[in-house]
Amino acid sequence: MGTEISVAPVVDETRRQIERIPRNDIWWTVNGEDMLWNFKNLNKLFPTNTIYRNGPVKPLKTKIYPEIGALQIQTPSGNKTFVDFLESDESTAIAVVILHKGNIVFEHYPRMNPHEKPVYWSVTKVFVSTLVAMLEAEKKIDIDKPVDFYLPELIGSDYEGILIKNILDMATGIKCSEEYIDKSSCYYQYSMAVGDGMWDESSPNNPYEYIAELNVGRYGEQGKQFDYSGVNTFVLGWLVEKITGMQLQDALSEMIWTHIGAESDAAIFAPRYGVPVMHGGLLARPRDVARFGLLFTPSHQIVSDEQLVSDKHIHTLMYEGRPELMSNQGIPMDRAGWAIKHNIYQWDMVFKNNDIYKGGWAGQGLIVNPEKDTVAVWNGYFKDDNQSEIKLTPIIRRALDLIGSDK
Repeated sequence: MGTEISVAPVVDETRRQIERIPRNDIWWTVNGEDMLWNFKNLNKLFPTNTIYRNGPVKPLKTKIYPEIGALQIQTPSGNKTFVDFLESDESTAIAVVILHKGNIVFEHYPRMNPHEKPVYWSVTKVFVSTLVAMLEAEKKIDIDKPVDFYLPELIGSDYEGILIKNILDMATGIKCSEEYIDKSSCYYQYSMAVGDGMWDESSPNNPYEYIAELNVGRYGEQGKQFDYSGVNTFVLGWLVEKITGMQLQDALSEMIWTHIGAESDAAIFAPRYGVPVMHGGLLARPRDVARFGLLFTPSHQIVSDEQLVSDKHIHTLMYEGRPELMSNQGIPMDRAGWAIKHNIYQWDMVFKNNDIYKGGWAGQGLIVNPEKDTVAVWNGYFKDDNQSEIKLTPIIRRALDLIGSDK
């Protein structure tokens, strides 16, 4: 039979996109429109584990602040309003949702439908750390203990003796920084095992075993210097699994997602043997990520009948970080004119105005501000190999600055 069979345009598109995935490099290294499609359709490319919702949807009221959409953005082609910028070729924004006092004050979906579930990459890390904080509040975890107190499987590995607090704050001293070029590196080997990196049948295939046998040494003393690594997040996720007796997605379902009136189930990327990519695999509707963000604000009762994130933890995030971790690494304590206080609990940085920020690899982000009662969620992708798009994060922070506490 020589006739070309076409089932449906969507099926044909999916086949074309899968055929465009690199065969000699990591699947997510493509940029532009291919990256956009992959980010919105990750569940068509790889297996995912479901994060379940339950109960009635807790609606978010809309109270649009026109000044946010009218915010003037300078671009190489001239000034544009925020909305026009998001729609332009100079932006790669997929979605932006901003809340104030639990109300949606700005919402725009320039490159997706509201029901779609793009991947949030490293924003996932703070979902894992929040589970740790919740177990800490229940006195089931003491973060001042070494992680092998709860995970004896790590005795004899580089993680033996590492305090949970230092894993949370990316300050382990272990020589396993993020690395996606050198396939022999500690981090790339981990990424192969979990399925985030390029792997074949000869690659490590069990991240639990890989970490339990980790023996790469340390570059310095723990608790002294920030050094970003998704392996730390996996260890925290493993800790959650050990304490709860549930796989990460089920713990996230039971402890958070079934309690926030989510509009939809979420999912987590699990490409190899059903093991979730704990450091960066969350797929969810933007509004539901915003509901999670509300847990850190005074408006948490809009989505949850009980306070899931304690006042003590929120205070810790804002005021009990260790600025020396970033400064000892030589990280400037200023970002686009905004002063940075510290990093903490997998959050990238807490600004002086108490914007608590977590970014994702290719233009995703979450900001919560417990004092201003604001939440911002956004998603994006790289325009090209030079990442020539105008970055969204500083613009989001400008938009948040327009929101007064008296509104």
